[in-house]
Amino acid sequence: MQLMKVDPRALTGNPDNTRQSKSTPQADALLLATIKAVGVIQPPVIFPEAGGNGYIIEAGHRRTRMAIAAGLEEIDVIVVEAANDHGAMRSMIENIAREPLNPVDQWRGIERLVALGWTEEAIAVALALPVRQIRKLRLLANVLPAMLDQMAKGDMPNEQQLRTIAAASPDEQKEVWKAHKPKKGDTAAWWQIANGLSKTRMYARDASFGDDLRKAYGIEWAEDLFGPADQDNRYTTNVEAFLGAQQEWMSSNLPKKGAIVEVNNWGQPELPKKASQVYGKPAAGDCTAMYLDRDGKVQSVHYRMPEPGEPDERSGSAGHASTEADNDTIAAGKTRPDVTQKGQDMIGDFRTDALHEALARAPIEDDMLMALLVMAFAGTNVRVDSGANDTVFGPKRFQRHVARLYSADGRLSFDMDNVRVSARAVLIDVLSCRRGMSNSGVVSRIAGEAIGADGYLPNMGTEDFLLCLSRQALEDAAKAANLMPRPRVRETRAALVDHFAADATFVLPAALFAPDPKDVADLVKHADELEEEDASADDAARDSSEGAQPESTDAGSIDTPDLGNDDPDAGSATDNASDEEETAYGIAAE
Repeated sequence: MQLMKVDPRALTGNPDNTRQSKSTPQADALLLATIKAVGVIQPPVIFPEAGGNGYIIEAGHRRTRMAIAAGLEEIDVIVVEAANDHGAMRSMIENIAREPLNPVDQWRGIERLVALGWTEEAIAVALALPVRQIRKLRLLANVLPAMLDQMAKGDMPNEQQLRTIAAASPDEQKEVWKAHKPKKGDTAAWWQIANGLSKTRMYARDASFGDDLRKAYGIEWAEDLFGPADQDNRYTTNVEAFLGAQQEWMSSNLPKKGAIVEVNNWGQPELPKKASQVYGKPAAGDCTAMYLDRDGKVQSVHYRMPEPGEPDERSGSAGHASTEADNDTIAAGKTRPDVTQKGQDMIGDFRTDALHEALARAPIEDDMLMALLVMAFAGTNVRVDSGANDTVFGPKRFQRHVARLYSADGRLSFDMDNVRVSARAVLIDVLSCRRGMSNSGVVSRIAGEAIGADGYLPNMGTEDFLLCLSRQALEDAAKAANLMPRPRVRETRAALVDHFAADATFVLPAALFAPDPKDVADLVKHADELEEEDASADDAARDSSEGAQPESTDAGSIDTPDLGNDDPDAGSATDNASDEEETAYGIAAE
């Protein structure tokens, strides 16, 4: 074995090389960029050509090709003795034993380069990676070591989840990881971990106060490196200080005829009693109300008070905003439903996301997978046509999943890993709990319950979702959490938000996947009716094929079909029965 320099163009490829498949353009571009930046780090292995003066590549065909593409005149190579099998076994071992760096090791390598004086931009150019990817990996410096061990297995959170985790303190990460640590061999529920560590951000671009109030309230800005480049991305998680500074700024800048008001449950300002909001240009005698919206921004509206003796235009008006007191004293006969329409939409989204995550990650046996595929065709959002029209629910929708099942020569491939991946992908594409045309109906909830998708539902104990619940539903949630309901709805809701943000996770019982028994019974009943229709169609077809000859009506005239009739629309009774049978099965004949 010796090290020498050779012209890469003088080397010959090994016909016994194990890796015959072409590499992707992206992989070649990455290797070319690294060779241009730092050269060939690991010399290719070559051996002398039998009966000649040339050399054959044993390992390093791609490195040699990219060195030529980079314009290198010479590269280092390792010369070994020729093996009896032309290096076929060594080539196999070299390709199988190689393992790519996991993200954590990539991050450690990047930090080492930074310590040696490399900039993030230079590293990105050398590795042919976006600068954003380099910065994302550098977030791992702020992640708990126990989480790093999980990520080193290839189980990575998405970028937003990683940013949330890295922004939390080590103690906070340790506490949340203790509660959500996965079992051995399982993947981590990163969305739950990130949800437990999420903090509200208040952005500098929304601040009306200046630097003096910022210092007075001890607000320190942090930079969101992943925010849009065309706006101020500084933020703070000290929400109380931010809102306090905003309130003081409003007090100092309040107009002569102005007032600071609160907002109601819908984020609208609660104007003084009998006041009517002015939507056009305010008059000289109109007042100004200043308030903080849900993002902490200072907003203002104009309003007008009635003249003395003028009737209140807002009393009895159908358009005025309901107050908290109105919520608490809803008249009998107009009981608010437990969950509003918006809440139902949110539940549909929660269920769908949880179902898709379970379909992608939960362990599912092959027999269960096959049953789910069959059941998916009963979804209310599925339509199967025999035609090739490219409709919204047409065949082309699934072609990208079916492509995995074909081998290079166009035959079906029976690689069970590919079959399982394709089956899960089709189910994710079809099954949905969202409200509207995409809803799969009761079958999606049956599927979710079967694969344990309840465990993937997010924490619903948030302000946005709890605003969608009625007073009774909030009180039931408080009792289940061992909290005493408060006299006012707003106070009960605030107590629940604080409780679920700190100590527990809330999932509305009505949001679980277990379907309504009545819906299941209707599904079974409908299936039985279809079976009866199919049986009737079979009997009709059999009776038609065995039917008696028709009777004569006139002498010499027999009313039977002419088998030699040239009319293309004429057909036998059997043909008609077949058409009926196809219609019963919902098949469009071509």
